[in-house]
Amino acid sequence: MKKKIISLMMCAALAMTALTGCGGTEKKADNGEINIFVWTEYVPESVFDKFEEETGIKCNVSTYSSNEDMLAKVKSEAEGTYDIVLPSDYMVQSLIEQGMVEELDKEALTNLSNIGESYLNPSYDPGNVYSVPYQGGVAAIAVNTAKIDKEIKSYDDLFDPSLEGQLVVLDDYRAVIGMTARSLGYSMNETDPDKLAEIETKLLTLKNNVKLYDSDSPKSALISGDANVGMIWSAEIALSMEENPDIKVVYPEEGAYVFMDNWMILKGCKNYDAAMKFINFMLDTESAQLVSEEFPYLCPNTAAVEAMGSDYSENEAKNPPAEVISSGEYVENLDNETLEIYNEMWTKLKE
Repeated sequence: MKKKIISLMMCAALAMTALTGCGGTEKKADNGEINIFVWTEYVPESVFDKFEEETGIKCNVSTYSSNEDMLAKVKSEAEGTYDIVLPSDYMVQSLIEQGMVEELDKEALTNLSNIGESYLNPSYDPGNVYSVPYQGGVAAIAVNTAKIDKEIKSYDDLFDPSLEGQLVVLDDYRAVIGMTARSLGYSMNETDPDKLAEIETKLLTLKNNVKLYDSDSPKSALISGDANVGMIWSAEIALSMEENPDIKVVYPEEGAYVFMDNWMILKGCKNYDAAMKFINFMLDTESAQLVSEEFPYLCPNTAAVEAMGSDYSENEAKNPPAEVISSGEYVENLDNETLEIYNEMWTKLKE
């Protein structure tokens, strides 16, 4: 009998230990909170509030301004500090390759059917084993037509000396170097040393044209008049157009930088079940609509797009045309040696 009691006690202890891992339903439900790490000005506070109200699960939210900043921060913190992150396409692949994320419980994603087929099964995560799409868009060109007489049709036009001190551009080295590469007819993911030298030469001619680098809220410079041209996120252009009708969106004729951001759960998460509830909540039609109304990026939630009607679907800044997406290019992971060259270019540009 004594041996039997000890055995039962050991089994109970093992069961409790198992529940503290990322798959323990009981432990997750008891914790009642999730730690979320997302892009600045990208997920409305009202959506977090709605989730908390409906589920009783508290959202602890931190923000970042670039994929690289996110990666560095996650690596610098103890495993389990964050439950959910929101990386872009190429960073999704990087996190998977580094073994930093958990597989998603597809049975818990009852709203996944709201996502259009064309946005599922991406090359960076075949089968959406680790990620599901949130929002996407384009690094497009914004022009204040009341202040700029020059016709701007391409990334190449942004290098014109007549635009000295007129530009706000993304504080994102892959985007700015990538658009320089596209302006020369090269890939945003160029690795050839000779072509990279040519890209660097042209990139440095952009220096005098840039008034400021801003990935957080580049629309502010356009609305205030501090900058009259921008190479910024399409949704930021849409929001600036609402404030100033003279601002227009231009999709570069070379083909644009395109992106898709995705929800993922980090390895070592302490609140797996709550995190899955949150991701499924974000796939809900009403949630996606609330997001797009405040941050009008490309919405992969086809049910939400239908619900928003023509105000969204016919606005080219909010909903980039299909041909813009198909002719664009996604950033890809590059080898460390090439990335070092990119970093050196970026440092020289911002000196």
